[in-house]
Amino acid sequence: MESNDIKPTGARLIELPKINDPRGNLTFIESGEHVPFEVKRNYWIYDVPSGMWRDGHAFKEQEEFLVSLSGSFDVVVNDGEREQTFHLSRPQIGLYIPRLTWRHINNFSTNSVALVLTSTYYNPDDYIAIFDDFKTLKNEKTEQL
Repeated sequence: MESNDIKPTGARLIELPKINDPRGNLTFIESGEHVPFEVKRNYWIYDVPSGMWRDGHAFKEQEEFLVSLSGSFDVVVNDGEREQTFHLSRPQIGLYIPRLTWRHINNFSTNSVALVLTSTYYNPDDYIAIFDDFKTLKNEKTEQL
């Protein structure tokens, strides 16, 4: 799950309901109940070639919730001071990522599928694509508190 030797970043694992059934298990997600925000958009990442990764970025406003529907992958999150790696491999465990948290995804297994639920609709102006820009913005927000 998560590395115990690294301080928390604000991201956290959330266990989802799992209904065991001999015909096949079922897990569900309810907006505002299991995910700490109203879901506005969802998308999935799949067919990632072996050895590839999804580039890092952060969001000014968007929160995310990631689930491994199939296979496994690692999500590396960074809050500007600390970095933490979460290994997602079970469809009943999701990872909540708060806004202003840098993340990248790597170590995809064959046939993995990552489901991503978001708190906002797609907005290219919300993306922070350069890590140094993220750290500057994060520091500015921290100083305002």
